[in-house]
Parts: sequence; C-alpha cells; structure tokens
Amino acid sequence: MTRAPQNLLDVRRLLLTHLNVDDARSRDADLEPAEVGIVGDPAHRGGYHCGSDRVVSGDYSVLESDRDRNGLSAYASALDVGWFKVGVGSRTYDLRHFSGWCVAACAAGAPDARDIREIIYSPDGKTVRRWDRLGRRSSGDTSHLWHTHFSFFRDATKAGRDLTPLFRRYLTTIGLIAAPKPPAPAKPVTPEVPDMQLTDKIGSPDSPNRTVGDVLRDLSDLRNYLIGPLMAGRSGAPMAGSPLLMLTTMAQAWPAFAARDFTDEQAIVAGVLAGIDPATLAQRIVEAMPAEQARRFADELARRLAD
Repeated sequence: MTRAPQNLLDVRRLLLTHLNVDDARSRDADLEPAEVGIVGDPAHRGGYHCGSDRVVSGDYSVLESDRDRNGLSAYASALDVGWFKVGVGSRTYDLRHFSGWCVAACAAGAPDARDIREIIYSPDGKTVRRWDRLGRRSSGDTSHLWHTHFSFFRDATKAGRDLTPLFRRYLTTIGLIAAPKPPAPAKPVTPEVPDMQLTDKIGSPDSPNRTVGDVLRDLSDLRNYLIGPLMAGRSGAPMAGSPLLMLTTMAQAWPAFAARDFTDEQAIVAGVLAGIDPATLAQRIVEAMPAEQARRFADELARRLAD
C-alpha cells in the first residue's frame, strides 16, 4: 500500500506551519492542509504519487532514471502545493513566485535541490510548464494552473534523506523565518595537568626514589645559598673543589682587593678572572645537579637577576 514517507511529511509540515497563517499577512489565501498532498487518491495509477503497488507498465517515474529504479518502494515520492499568497513587510509572495524560485534553484544546480526530478507549475496562471532534470518533458496538464507538483527521485524518499532545506531556504529568503544562527566558535580546550604531590617519585635511573619533595627541598637549599649569608644555618661545609667553595673563596678574598688602592682596574679584573675558568665553573655547577634541578636553578637565577 502506497505510504507517505516521513521526509515528505516533514516538508508538508514546514510549509503549512509558515504558509497557513490566519493573520493580516495572509488573509488573501492561506495554504490549507487539503492543498498539500503526497499520496495520490485510490484511483491514481502510475507516477511519483504512487508507490510500488500502484506503478504501471512503462511507468516513467520508475524507468527513466536509475535513481528511481533502485529507489522504488512503497513510498510515494511527490508533493503537490496549492495556491497561497502571503505578505511579508511591504511585499507579497504567492505560489507563482515560490514555483519560479524553486525552478531557478534547480536549474542553477543548488545542492539542496538535487533530489528533485521535476517541477510542474504555472508562471502566470495561463500556461503550464515543466522543469525536468532529465530533459524529457516540458509541460503538464491544466490542473497545474492552480497547484505546483514536485517529483523527488525515489532513492531520496526511500533513504529518508532530509528534503526540507530547499523549502526552508525559500521561507528564509522571503523573510518568513529567521536565518539560522552560525554555530558559536569552539572554545579551546586546555589540557588538565594533574596536581603533583610531594611524595610523587620523579627519580632518575641513579636516584629512583627521588620525590617532588626532595627536589623542592634541594631548590630551597640552593636558594638559601644564593640569597642568604654564606653557610647561614648550615651544619656542613662545602666540599673541596666544589663550585660553592670556589664562590665562597672569591667572596672572602674580595674585601682585601676592595680595600687596596689600585690604579689599574682592568689589571685587577684580569688578575681575578685569570684564576677562574668560567666554563669549568659552569660545568661543575651543572654536573652537581640532576638535569631538572639544573634547569630550575637556571630559571630561578634568571628571574632573580631580572629583578
């Protein structure tokens, strides 16, 4: 038994929702439910208003396109739209404007019109014309002077493809419905970084049990060495040959240099620097720390120098 597919029922509902409005805009002629048909009456045989139980021998709605042959089902695949006239602002739109707009969209190859096989319509209420995607026919019977017929390729109705976009675009174009708002831009996603606990292990192969707390404690000690009085609050002395001992020795020797009256400052600086190999000093400092601690030390030192 021939049935109306849901995708054509959706088109019918869309048109009736916006063109069957009893108000000042449309008092001339609303589009009534009886004027929007999908399934042909019981006497109807052959054509797109019929499903597989009503097709006839040589039926053009099946044989002229692979899309129709492969899409034949119990669904009707046509829609009739009756007369209407609506006012939008200072302008008036009617069935003839609607039909001509849809034909122009089909002829232009609009993506939302590609499932329409043909439109039979009247541009002036006097002549009947047919736009046929396959170029087989150019006219129709006189009943199309007061209604417009849309045939849809049967594979589209069988597949349940959404057929409303073309008709929704028309209603949007004439101002009966608002254009859809563009989607809001997606917010950038910031990856979550899990909080680290003091007991979390971040050890290296040579110190597998080293924890976050150990690193922070070492950094705190290093900070104290850098900004506090030398060896303040520490029980142990720097080891022989360590970078800290070298720095301490330099600091202790400096007052003697500063108290003397030197006339050749450049010679003084050269003399001090001659006893220090900067590359060796930097290498020893780095080698004395794990890689991560060395990086953080450099960051902290750079920050403090900037202050």
